[in-house]
Amino acid sequence: MASALSDQQVEDLITQALDARQNSYSPYSKFRVGAALRTIEGKVYQGCNVENASYGGAICAERTAFVKAVSEGHRRFVAIAVSCDFNNFISPCGICRQFMNEFGKNLEIFFVNSDRTYKRAVLEDLLPFSFGPEDLPDTTNDVPEK
Repeated sequence: MASALSDQQVEDLITQALDARQNSYSPYSKFRVGAALRTIEGKVYQGCNVENASYGGAICAERTAFVKAVSEGHRRFVAIAVSCDFNNFISPCGICRQFMNEFGKNLEIFFVNSDRTYKRAVLEDLLPFSFGPEDLPDTTNDVPEK
């Protein structure tokens, strides 16, 4: 399945994910991660990982980008790019996958290397048989359209 984004939109998302690494707060792991999340309206939110001395209080770059976008009123997303400092395609962790699933199974995910090469996947393929808002009875809250 081809990307819903144009080549230029993918390149922009990659650039913003790579740039987002610069703000990473990762004094413990030294593993900087950056993410760029594109809304359905075309706005892009950057996120980085933020570590904590308690370790469990850390937040991943993907969730940071989502929290920023949701706090600004966005609920529908097209794609996210995730990058690190290495030429090693990194994939969102399990909690990030579940978090992203809240906003749609068809989200495109670009795993970006520091040399700008990338792989593409769709969230549903990374989280098969997932549990989401549609599985809860009588959900009348602001659940995003799937």
